Amino acid sequence: MSDYSYYCGIDLAKNSFSLHAIDIHGKVILHKSVSRKKLLTTIANMPPMKIGLEACGGAHYWARTLNKLGHDTKIMAVKYVIPHRTKGKNDLNDAIAICSAVQSPATRFVPIKSPEQQAVLSVHRMREHWVRERTALMNRIRALLSEFGLVMPVGRSSLMKIVPLMLEDAENELPVLAREVLANAYHHLQMLNQQIADTEVTFTHLTKSNDNAKRLLEVRGIGPQTATAILASIDKGQQFDKSRDFSAWLGLVPKQYSTGGKTRLGRITKHGDKYLRTLLVHGARAVVTTLGDKQDSLSKWCRDLLERRGMNRTIVALAAKNARIIWSMLHNQTQYEYKTA
Repeated sequence: MSDYSYYCGIDLAKNSFSLHAIDIHGKVILHKSVSRKKLLTTIANMPPMKIGLEACGGAHYWARTLNKLGHDTKIMAVKYVIPHRTKGKNDLNDAIAICSAVQSPATRFVPIKSPEQQAVLSVHRMREHWVRERTALMNRIRALLSEFGLVMPVGRSSLMKIVPLMLEDAENELPVLAREVLANAYHHLQMLNQQIADTEVTFTHLTKSNDNAKRLLEVRGIGPQTATAILASIDKGQQFDKSRDFSAWLGLVPKQYSTGGKTRLGRITKHGDKYLRTLLVHGARAVVTTLGDKQDSLSKWCRDLLERRGMNRTIVALAAKNARIIWSMLHNQTQYEYKTA
């Protein structure tokens, strides 16, 4: 028997919200769309319910707000809702599907993030945006200079050194208007560099004030950026039953196409959080490319895998191993154990 007598699905939007609520017998007690201003009033007048929301922008805010009204709000990925939609796609039908999905025992829910976790992730999202903007701006500067026959070696450091020299060179026949435009672009590039550097200072500061982050930094291939992103995303990993579940959520396990008792494994799935997976892979790459002649057990394991499977597979394998180690440390609140041989 369920612990809840009422269930509700809410299809979130910016200004219009569709609601579908039923009782334990399946009788519809609410089926309508309301404005943003009327949502909380409508829900406050309902008996305590198990409310389902799709994971989207604003979902964590609404989950926290609805819980304050005495309800039990759950957030789920869209993939769990789609199989429950039996009619055409519109907001009210989506609300019906969400209401059905929140009752299913097979549905996995997303832990509700605190405002502090969302604040940390906002720093990561802005850094990610600034990095993309910086790359695009550097490519634009290179392209514009090449139009005037001015080229430079690849790399950000080369560009930062050479562009000012090109702008100051009066003999390269660069028009005055082009110099002004490129000077402004270069100044904006310097600002982006500073903003990105400031975020890294923020990550370092956050790790110093968090015991879990300090312990994660002991894992080879994990820096302040990765540690803070993981903690802000999964907290202590309570939504995963075992370490492989976390690795699978990150898309670091192989695809399966198995039938008739024969197991077929392919490339990694690349499901889940792309940002965290990228951080773990880049961290693993830094470890693998700097093995040198280290003789600890991890280095020997990586070196042996390099010989058998190559560079890229070794990097992904180490990223998956680090993901499992991280989950175990967070879940069991343990320290990283070094093995020298």
